[in-house]
Amino acid sequence: MFSRIADPGEDYTDYVATRWYRAPELLVGDTQYGTPVDVWAIGCVFAELLRGAALWPGKSDVDQLYLIRRTLGDLTPRHMHVFRTNEFFRGITLPTPDTLDPLENKIPTDDRLVLDFLQRCLDKDPLRRWSCEQLLHHPYFDELLFDAALITEEPILSSRRNSREKSRTKLGPGLPHLAHNGRSPTAGIHQVSSVAVLPTI
Repeated sequence: MFSRIADPGEDYTDYVATRWYRAPELLVGDTQYGTPVDVWAIGCVFAELLRGAALWPGKSDVDQLYLIRRTLGDLTPRHMHVFRTNEFFRGITLPTPDTLDPLENKIPTDDRLVLDFLQRCLDKDPLRRWSCEQLLHHPYFDELLFDAALITEEPILSSRRNSREKSRTKLGPGLPHLAHNGRSPTAGIHQVSSVAVLPTI
């Protein structure tokens, strides 16, 4: 998603991901990050689906850090050190929130499993943040009517083939069949989406 595997000791670029979904380690400019940044983004998107609005719509990286601190409290000592020594933030002081607005107040649900799932995704410390594998075993998913063990690839592919065959027979003898060339029928159409609700970066 946002991260990749690095060789031991290799530094990453510190600017990846759209601001609203960036983990604290990215916002402060830490170049030693990994897959936990993807889990943070999952948490932000999940919260946005629940709220109908972005969880932390920061107007700048510093504002984004302020909003995160206002909800989750102080950053880790490492992240504060990286922020203070980052040339990009020279002369800038990270504002301290006067009051806290905890996650429970920002998510419209009384479901403790939902809140716990979010907290596992949005742990400030990437070393404590849950992995995707851990999240898949979170009790939140126990209530979903889904059994992965019952699903195999072959029946799904057979079902799709049967569906395509039925669609072709409905065309009738007088209609030509389009040759399949591996491209989508809309491959040449440019999709335009609004970016009015996205932050400037």
